[in-house]
Amino acid sequence: MYIQHDIDEIYDRSCAAFIGMAVGDALGATVEFMTAAEIASKYGTFREITGGGWLRLKPGQVTDDTEMALCIARAVVRNQGWSLEAIATHFSAWLKGRPVDCGDTCRKGIRAYMLHGTLESPYNEWDAGNGAAMRMLPVALFSLPDRELLKKYALEQAHLTHNNVISDAACLCIGEMLHLAVSGVEKIKLRRLADGLVAHYPTFAFEPYRGLATGYVVDTLQTVLHWFFRGKNFEECLVGVVNQGGDADTTGAICGMLAGAYYGLQGIPQRWLKKMDRGVLTEIEQLSRRLVEASPLGRGC
Repeated sequence: MYIQHDIDEIYDRSCAAFIGMAVGDALGATVEFMTAAEIASKYGTFREITGGGWLRLKPGQVTDDTEMALCIARAVVRNQGWSLEAIATHFSAWLKGRPVDCGDTCRKGIRAYMLHGTLESPYNEWDAGNGAAMRMLPVALFSLPDRELLKKYALEQAHLTHNNVISDAACLCIGEMLHLAVSGVEKIKLRRLADGLVAHYPTFAFEPYRGLATGYVVDTLQTVLHWFFRGKNFEECLVGVVNQGGDADTTGAICGMLAGAYYGLQGIPQRWLKKMDRGVLTEIEQLSRRLVEASPLGRGC
């Protein structure tokens, strides 16, 4: 049962989730592929959006995590509905534009569509990376508050590139947590969803935390859940996550969407927002509202 608050609050939390994702992506990208010890040696505690990193980014520049989520959002809004082909077409145009980064599994799935029109990658037990989970936010917003629609959309978009039961489970958990978080629930209810995931798939157990933050979706979600539930505010959640290093842009993006939805826009530090690309933030604000307006929740208001 979803708690339905004032629609304006849901618009605000949805926007905060999308902005939080971009902020986490931009923050984490600087320390991506570093170890926690390397980060501590170089920065002490890394907590500022500075750009750089192995991708040599500008301060506030986002990576494939935010860019692929934007592709889904644009496809839904411009198509005025869910179309897997429209999403795949947006992914293809994005890849042709030579993005700053793209994961191997994502690239393989997009190229299969470009070459053969393939809309579902074959099942692969090794395709358990985090590339489908990182782009779950627009799926969650557009399906509000319908869990069956969430499941349908989540698995369809995931299987464009990642067809794996562990990846699927992570996508659905993130989507359900986002549904609840934008409705303004307490963290204890979000914790029950995370505990439910662990009950069904014990490999996701995040207590005690093992300290792995790789691109394997299990390590990614363990890192995100550990720091999201440990943090007392948006900044604590994000700083904790990205200082684990590893796939820090993606752990940052996923934790950022959850923390943004939970703490709201006022919880995101202004000094981070000032570093972000204003054009990206403006588009995010527009798309997040239009996704919610087009969702079952928005159409019912």
